[in-house]
Amino acid sequence: MTLAASPIRFPDTSSRLLMTRRAWWLVVLNFLIPGAPQVLAGNRRLGRFGLGATLTLWALAVLAIVVWLLWPTVLLSAFSQSWSLWIVAAALTFYAVLWVVMTLDTLRLVRLVKTAPSARAWIAGLTTVVLVGLSGTAAYGAYVATTASGFLASVFVAGPSEPPIDGRYNILLLGGDAGPDRDGLRPDSIRVISIDAETGQAVTIGLPRNMEDVPFDDTSPLRAVYPEGYGAIDGCEVDVCLLNSIYTEVELKSPEMYPDAVAAGSEPGIEGMRDAAEGITGLQIQYYVLIDMAGFQQLIDALGGVTVNVPEDVPIHADETFTTVAEWIPAGEQHMDGYHALWYARSRHGTSDYDRMARQLQIQEAVLAQFNAANVLTKFQEIAAAGSQVVKTDVPQSMLGYFVDLASKTKELPIIDVPLTPDNGFDPEDPDYAYALQLVQQAVAPPPTEEPAEG
Repeated sequence: MTLAASPIRFPDTSSRLLMTRRAWWLVVLNFLIPGAPQVLAGNRRLGRFGLGATLTLWALAVLAIVVWLLWPTVLLSAFSQSWSLWIVAAALTFYAVLWVVMTLDTLRLVRLVKTAPSARAWIAGLTTVVLVGLSGTAAYGAYVATTASGFLASVFVAGPSEPPIDGRYNILLLGGDAGPDRDGLRPDSIRVISIDAETGQAVTIGLPRNMEDVPFDDTSPLRAVYPEGYGAIDGCEVDVCLLNSIYTEVELKSPEMYPDAVAAGSEPGIEGMRDAAEGITGLQIQYYVLIDMAGFQQLIDALGGVTVNVPEDVPIHADETFTTVAEWIPAGEQHMDGYHALWYARSRHGTSDYDRMARQLQIQEAVLAQFNAANVLTKFQEIAAAGSQVVKTDVPQSMLGYFVDLASKTKELPIIDVPLTPDNGFDPEDPDYAYALQLVQQAVAPPPTEEPAEG
């Protein structure tokens, strides 16, 4: 059959049966291969342009799948940069507009008035569904990409990737609690996360906020002021000389100790806490993450809540004095919203700081479990909005892809917890920091298991 005789390009318009079949073919082709209807029945130049764009998109999709299967970190890194997300947004916007043009032109080529009356509504309806499905999905993807770009730019700094130290990445995790009765922020939760750069095995080291005589190594400017430990000789510059007071003192009293902190995406108080954590654990800490505990509630709500196994009833307080109980979180498996999860992590009535540390670790693990691909994609807007208000960090965008891939490995392995508490033989009020170093080293660099001798 010659092209001139093609019933697609030159149909017999007097045959409603032929025109109806032709209409269905064009609508289905527009869904499967945008641009094909124009090549067969309309403006060939427009059709070749649309067909080329479609084939290019398919090729990119196949390439992305192959890279994801073979080198997932490469793909994650490529799509965790603000500039690359803007390119994605621009490309998706282009396809959204292109598919609107192609679909409307396909509807023109169909010639609805020549089709069977009983089929017209179905043909028009399917065309509308195709238009909304293709263009709407692309437009939403462009919106998500621009939102993600803004989120990354607001939370993460620009900077080069850093290699692991002794095969590990060490991150200081601070839970900030800037209550109305406090002069500035004071870390309420302090933890060092040490992650094996190959396996993803994580060791979490809980540092009680009431540690005394905190040591600093020779590289810290605080060592010159407190050579025997924080406040060990003549006290310190704030009311109490405990671990979490270091942030307040440096930030409010001695920010000049760390003149480059802000330019590096940090704060003087955070750098003082980093030096303290390094002195206690003996680990060199590459990055920090500061979480606003009050804003943490929004993040948990955005994730749809967290599920936690509550070992015993935990009170929710009615006031900031943490003495009057408003309600109780009952023992057992509980799915908590942000309000209850936050109170579960910070409740003080009839409990100790060490109990709170254990509950905070539970919440952190539960939040990590909630960060799965399906959850993040379906609730991305809420998570991004909450995250930009909750998190401050000096992790560079260039490391995000690697850390996301590493976190997927971490989720598959049990977390090794090293609490520096009396239950673990460490007394924060009469600290033996040599013993603390021993506990940390045993967890992050356990001695190799000896092979049994061959008999």
